[in-house]
Amino acid sequence: MRRLSLAEVDAAREARGRSVLLFITDRCPVGCAHCSVDSRADSPSITDFELFGQIVDAICARPEVRVVGISGGEPFVERRGLTLAAHKMVEAGKDLVLYTSGVWAKSNSAPAWIRDVVGIASCVFLSTDAFHAEQIADEQFIRAARTISGEGVPIVVQVLDNGVMIERARELLLAAFGASWAEHAEINLIPPLPYGRGATVFMRGAGRSGRDYGRCRVAAAPVIRYDGRMSGCCNESVIMGGGPGVLRRTCGSRAEADAAIEHFATDPFLGAIGGVGAGELTGHPRFRDLGGEKFTSICDLCWKMLERTAADERPDPMIVALDLVGQARDE
Repeated sequence: MRRLSLAEVDAAREARGRSVLLFITDRCPVGCAHCSVDSRADSPSITDFELFGQIVDAICARPEVRVVGISGGEPFVERRGLTLAAHKMVEAGKDLVLYTSGVWAKSNSAPAWIRDVVGIASCVFLSTDAFHAEQIADEQFIRAARTISGEGVPIVVQVLDNGVMIERARELLLAAFGASWAEHAEINLIPPLPYGRGATVFMRGAGRSGRDYGRCRVAAAPVIRYDGRMSGCCNESVIMGGGPGVLRRTCGSRAEADAAIEHFATDPFLGAIGGVGAGELTGHPRFRDLGGEKFTSICDLCWKMLERTAADERPDPMIVALDLVGQARDE
């Protein structure tokens, strides 16, 4: 079983067509106030397992996809779907990356099915911060971390980029593993996301000029929802219905899922914004006025550009050329 570091996971997400994120449930019992996708304990989950199986098979059949992340919601509340997807992905030779809050660590000995799924993962991203702490006690986080490490799986602790919360994460890892905690886990700092419930918690900053934005490093990693909705954008609010419609497709079969994955993997605009970058795209005559406009995130800039190209019957030749320039730089 191959194990992955944070740097290796990031490299796969940044490489075009190398990874996908499978969003297997909207449901989550934690209910964090800052949740970027507004997941709740009564949110929807998989109902059509035949379609879900076809989506999983479509991912498995694509040899260029090397890393498959599984998230939600909280994926461990969807036992049937998680078990099915995890085993199929690993059997197909994919590296499995799980995203969880550790809500399942209710005792010192996790259920066998959870240890089984964790044990075949290449890496587990375990979240903690002040918002999670309202529902997940320190002891629960520590048990989750020890369970994951006990299966020989590397941990990436995701924490908001906040000094107090970062220090608290280190304290929890010290409690779990002692002074050698860095042998078991890495810490990944994530920015506050003003989407979902997070929109009422985090203030949008003043932003910066469009020309000052660089590459969207995860435009190459589509998100695939359990019900067949697929997004070419890593921003999970898109999969929930936000942002431009051109970033979403709805698939009702394995063939349609395969076509959608191919579409997003070869889309020139996504290639360009992930290659030469958003700032260079503002040099295009269609976007030149956006170079001096302020945007609070690269997502806002990207979406405004896509509003202008949504009606194009065929790809813009200059965007295609910029996509090729970005590919040449990466080779």
